[in-house]
Amino acid sequence: MDYPGNLFVVAAPSGAGKSSLVNALQELDAGVRPSVSHTTRPPRGQEKHGREYYFVAPDEFDAMVRGDAFVEWAHVHGHRYGTSKKAIEERMAQGADVILEIDWQGALQIKRVFANAVLMFILPPSWDELRARLQRRGEDPPEVIELRLKNAATELAQAREFDFVIINEHFEHALFDLKAIVHAQRLKFSSQRRARAGTFKDLGIL
Repeated sequence: MDYPGNLFVVAAPSGAGKSSLVNALQELDAGVRPSVSHTTRPPRGQEKHGREYYFVAPDEFDAMVRGDAFVEWAHVHGHRYGTSKKAIEERMAQGADVILEIDWQGALQIKRVFANAVLMFILPPSWDELRARLQRRGEDPPEVIELRLKNAATELAQAREFDFVIINEHFEHALFDLKAIVHAQRLKFSSQRRARAGTFKDLGIL
């Protein structure tokens, strides 16, 4: 089904700056709204239930999987993450542009369900910089950082499956690229026709 809102999906290895870019985009563009995912991992830092994620127990997550509540779900770094199909559809039906931060597996699953989804992959400028960013975060012990770097090798290989790639070397430049993709998508014929169906009808454009 076509919805008046657009669906943007952003994936990246840990440390590439995905969350910072998406948060900055939302501060600049009120038309882009997140769809909060469910996860079995515990909150980190200042994260709050219902804001960054819905933090749920494994048995609750299992029940949602059995109930086919997720459009995608996956194991990531030892925990499970899932995206509610109903939440996405409701927001897009209201005309809101939805943005998702998920792993590459989930992004490709989303594309199979929502054919019009726009997939974006965030790359770090180098391996050294990726390692440095993970260390600067101060959230993970050395063995977890090494696991994240190992997983990143697999994740980066999936960038070719995405519609757009942004290299986050300089944050402001990467943010400009992200904004440009969102704006360009809104101006596509198919997007305009969905969002402004009344105008197209009045003008006799099918």
